[in-house]
Amino acid sequence: MNKRKLVGAFVTGVMVFAMTATAFGAGNSTAAGGSLTSSAVNKTLAAAANVQQDFYITEITEDLFKKIKGKSYKDDCTLPVSHLRYLHILHKDLSGKTKEGELICNAFIAKDVLDIFKSLYAANYPIEKVRLVDEYNADDEASMQDNNSSAFNFRFISKTTKISKHGLGLAIDINTLYNPYVKMVDGKIHIEPANGVPYVDRNAAFPYKIDKNDLAYKLFTAHGFEWGGDWKDRKDYQHFEVPDSVIAVLYPNNK
Repeated sequence: MNKRKLVGAFVTGVMVFAMTATAFGAGNSTAAGGSLTSSAVNKTLAAAANVQQDFYITEITEDLFKKIKGKSYKDDCTLPVSHLRYLHILHKDLSGKTKEGELICNAFIAKDVLDIFKSLYAANYPIEKVRLVDEYNADDEASMQDNNSSAFNFRFISKTTKISKHGLGLAIDINTLYNPYVKMVDGKIHIEPANGVPYVDRNAAFPYKIDKNDLAYKLFTAHGFEWGGDWKDRKDYQHFEVPDSVIAVLYPNNK
């Protein structure tokens, strides 16, 4: 979903936050080559269907809410839990091993994010970990140092009552250790996570690196997200977010 479609989806479907969780439909399957037997085709289709079942979206259940309450869903959280969705995905690690992943994001982007992870999985794109940040007691630094990819973690922007984009569930960080946040503060370089120093040099070759040739970059931007690596005053190479113009429509009082 590109930026225009993101806005259009809101304008034509304000009920996005009242919607019930929708089942994620199986994609189109194509059998290649006439030499495949019907048994082989059936096995291929069955395998594809099984993979599809591992990619799904649900509302936040009572049991899950108990897990995130007081952690990512802080006691002062002002975002209704009904605005959030749980995503279960599959992803590949650097060795090509299939792993299960889970994250929470805003209902508005849930389908887009699920589609992106499906495409990344199909392309064997390596992601080391996709765990709820609550497994790190909602500590962003600890999650990033462990190269964990995540989305929702409620917080206000420092010294304001404005909710951050992660706090709204409208931003996602991918392979965080290898794609650090970098900013100059009082003439000194500030890096998050702290152990991401070796990966600040974006001309160096290393695994998990996100740049404009990277598939994650291409997929997220094609769906209308903005990349923190494009920012001028700082760089957040791990970070993809919904544009301010869309958030202003979704949450006009978030100022």
